Amino acid sequence: MKLPVTNPAPLLLCLFFACASPSRTGTPPPARDNSASPSGPLEELQYQVELGAPGSLREAAGLLQSRDLASSERAGALGAAGRAIYEALYPGVDISFSGVNPPLNHPYARILREAGRGNYVSPPLGSRDFLEYVLPFLAYYDGEIPRTALRNVLGHLDQAAQLNPRSVLVPLFRGLALEKTGDAPQAEAAYRQALDISAACYPAELGLIRLLILQGADESLSRLQDLSRRYPGSREMKRLLIRLYADRQDWPGAEGVIAEMLRQNSRDGEILLLRARILLDRGLFQQAQVALDTYASIDTGSREYIFLRARIQAEAHRNREAALNYLRSLIRSYPEDAEIALYMARLLLESPRPEENAEGRTILNRLLGDPSPEALALAVENSIGQENWKDAKAYSDKLLVQRKNNRDLFNACRIERALGNYAAALSHARELYNRDPSSEEAVSSYITALTETGRQSEASRIIDQRLAAVPGGVQKSRYYYLRSKLRTNEDALMNDLRSSLFEDPLNLDALIAMFEIYHRRKDERRAAYYLRQALAIAPNNPQLKRYEAEYRSALGP
Repeated sequence: MKLPVTNPAPLLLCLFFACASPSRTGTPPPARDNSASPSGPLEELQYQVELGAPGSLREAAGLLQSRDLASSERAGALGAAGRAIYEALYPGVDISFSGVNPPLNHPYARILREAGRGNYVSPPLGSRDFLEYVLPFLAYYDGEIPRTALRNVLGHLDQAAQLNPRSVLVPLFRGLALEKTGDAPQAEAAYRQALDISAACYPAELGLIRLLILQGADESLSRLQDLSRRYPGSREMKRLLIRLYADRQDWPGAEGVIAEMLRQNSRDGEILLLRARILLDRGLFQQAQVALDTYASIDTGSREYIFLRARIQAEAHRNREAALNYLRSLIRSYPEDAEIALYMARLLLESPRPEENAEGRTILNRLLGDPSPEALALAVENSIGQENWKDAKAYSDKLLVQRKNNRDLFNACRIERALGNYAAALSHARELYNRDPSSEEAVSSYITALTETGRQSEASRIIDQRLAAVPGGVQKSRYYYLRSKLRTNEDALMNDLRSSLFEDPLNLDALIAMFEIYHRRKDERRAAYYLRQALAIAPNNPQLKRYEAEYRSALGP
């Protein structure tokens, strides 16, 4: 399951600024002297709101109860700004901004209205108002930042830092902007700067955890669990915790958090959809359908609901046409949504129709212009499917810089093996095996890499252990096949392959191996028998397609 930077199904945002803004290289406003104490309650209110940490916002909320500020329009505007910052950043902390009545014609009110619609309002040229530089970022806080907007956003934050270097908002927002646009090292530095300013700025700590998740770091789960215990009111942490459990296939952990949230609100639409998505990822289609039907009583027009309906059609009913109809309607409404485009590209690339393959490649190539890890992963798998190993390695190398999950390592190992880089394949396989020695995929990759680098005794030891431990069926079939690759005697090799196919008649590797033996023996009848079965499982496999023409007459109609 995909893990998005901040949310796998973010709200789509307006892509252009409302008006022209100063460039990042322009002259910054003069710095404000923050060393002096605020001279009165209004100045103190502004000071606390601008600091932007939970404690300072609590101070600001307390100041708003003062009689001295009751009739001040400026205080009302600052109170609205403080409340908006609190609601976006710190919902896991209990702060009450009661009685805030902002003037509707104040610049802050306009910025916040537009931010609520996903529109970024650039500050007036030459403005020296710190909040006019940082409040617009709330438009992007829960969504994506268009690359075209990044330069201006970072420029405005630089100017805000000149106005108030003590505020936690600037490094936090800079970290989010850089994380959302794929610059993990700079994002990490910004988040650490925010925490240096205020250790209570938990969104920065959460940002560091997201970066750890992207790197596949084991410590990410324990750190997120600890942070969630410290801030039990944070829905954002619970959502991320659910996704992290699901990513690790810890279904009881994910279901536990989901059940907790649904006990609080059985009609929590966001959590119902998240549950449906996880059930789909697990292949539990009927249960996913129940969750979606429950959500349908709330809203049948949401982007996530329609997207999951498309997945049900594609994955449960194998109805690609119905799924593509859903996706085409979505892509018209959400043309910049990468998840929709990626899923659509995947379906089109898997189609037997050449014209749909071409459409899928067009969508994928567009996504690769500024590639996300998910786009690179699809490019890797598509190149592997075409046995274009050179391109597959190029995409894989780029992907492993951005993330390194189990599937990424498995594919990297497979690519290096295909290119004959067995030492590199062993390195990836060992990392995968050490990370998750219980994974059959990891064990198989490691055994294969050991075999291909001459470590047959170690490979044989692991195979014998697994054959004694695993039940019959697909898993046992895989290990018989792997043992066949260690055999030097062809009769023993074929006995293992027959055992493999007895356990799983659809083991493609074993079928191809049997075909190749009879092909070398020039036994056309038996070779065609195994080739026919292999083609029924993988009709588009390039290796098999090459033999299909040679054996056309033996294969029959």
